[in-house]
Amino acid sequence: MTNRPFRAVLLAAGACGLVLAGPAVPTSRVGAQGTVATISASDKAEGAKAHPQLLSEFGGAVTGPQAVYVESVGKTIALQSGLGNARSDFTVTLLNSPVNNAFAIPGGYVYVTRQLVALMNNEAELAGVLGHEVGHVAARHASKRQSAATRNTILGVLGSVLAGAVLGNSAIGQLGQKLFSTGSQLLTLKYSRGQESEADSLGVAYLRRAGYDPRAMGTVLRSLAQQTALDAQLTGTTDKVPEWASTHPDPASRVTAALALAGTNAKGMTNRDQFLTRVDGLTYGDDPKQGVVNGRKFVQPTFRLAFEAPQGFYLVNGARSVAISGQSGKGELATGPYSGDLAAYIRTVFAGLSDQQRLVPESIRTTTVNGIPAAYGVVRTNTSDGTRDIVVYAYAWSPSQAFHFTTISAAGQAGAFEPMFASMRRITIGEAGAVRARHLAVVTVKKGETLQTLAARMAYDDRPLDRFLVLNGLDASSRLVPGSRVKLIVY
Repeated sequence: MTNRPFRAVLLAAGACGLVLAGPAVPTSRVGAQGTVATISASDKAEGAKAHPQLLSEFGGAVTGPQAVYVESVGKTIALQSGLGNARSDFTVTLLNSPVNNAFAIPGGYVYVTRQLVALMNNEAELAGVLGHEVGHVAARHASKRQSAATRNTILGVLGSVLAGAVLGNSAIGQLGQKLFSTGSQLLTLKYSRGQESEADSLGVAYLRRAGYDPRAMGTVLRSLAQQTALDAQLTGTTDKVPEWASTHPDPASRVTAALALAGTNAKGMTNRDQFLTRVDGLTYGDDPKQGVVNGRKFVQPTFRLAFEAPQGFYLVNGARSVAISGQSGKGELATGPYSGDLAAYIRTVFAGLSDQQRLVPESIRTTTVNGIPAAYGVVRTNTSDGTRDIVVYAYAWSPSQAFHFTTISAAGQAGAFEPMFASMRRITIGEAGAVRARHLAVVTVKKGETLQTLAARMAYDDRPLDRFLVLNGLDASSRLVPGSRVKLIVY
């Protein structure tokens, strides 16, 4: 979470763009490129307006050699779509986000997060993911899913993008989606199973046209499924990410479909060594500038802030907020400009939670938490999921800035968050300086090294072997070959 102005509008992430269930689209349809059309002037203008907002939403752009490499691969695969005739028709961005995401929007804008790139094991997989997302645009899936009322608005573009995110769990909007059922398509927009299937098929076709091994689509999907399963195990929940699970059962079927499309005798380049060399050193997980999640603890060294989620909850850091999720409720930590009146600040937060009903707390109580002036208000309201208690708990962090938790839980269950509210504290300069970023390190396997000895070098105390296996697309029976290269996560 970084210091960005408080935003009243909550955008909800819908079904992830790279998850599929259902039959593959026939090759003949792929060859016809569906409803593909070249980038129009209106698409360019719309994409140019949305681009800076998307950068802000997803942590900004990574710069340097790694970003240049991703841009080059992205432009190569995007050209296969027929949307543009020149590499300059496309803008490909490596996002500074610790979430597995990739998406594209009309106008030639293509995005992938550094976290998802780190999960890949060769250049063909990178091209496959980006090709899938470009395929959504080429087939004009977003415009088919949007209502005419929202189709040509920036909010509509952002809603479509978040709906198409790979394993999307943007902290912004998750709470809002649970609070109210507004009926807005921006809160329910999802790509259909047929559209996901078509985008996968197009991605495979683009790989083949560019000379890549088309089987890479299936292998990267397998890694995504394994990472999702591991994330669920690490957090002790079966619904951590992806919301697609309820509508896209058995992700393994999608891997099978993608591999079948590629064919058992498929050939093409993977450029594994080049990929590993170019992504070596990539920041992995949270960027300390945005704060770092370590289990149930969150530390933001820039603001010298820390808190701990209650037992049974897990945290997901985002560019604008930190999401808190558990079986007994959900919430987020965010920040906003502060005029010196905590009561007014809290009322503003409540007012921004819904445009369908007016939320006003009966009273706002003041207190002090670890020496920090604080205040909170509670609203009980009826939602599509029943009666819920919404709490806004705010802290006066400086004369011009406040932080606040917003939580939702079943009526009478808000007390589950009290330990978290009480845990908010300022950290010392020493604690802030001790926060370090993790990085991707590519190493060469030496004679005698095993899965276990390499996993022991991972910068994690929990499940290091499982993390190592998923990161490298391996399993417990995999054999390491001396001289081969693998990825580690280190400080």
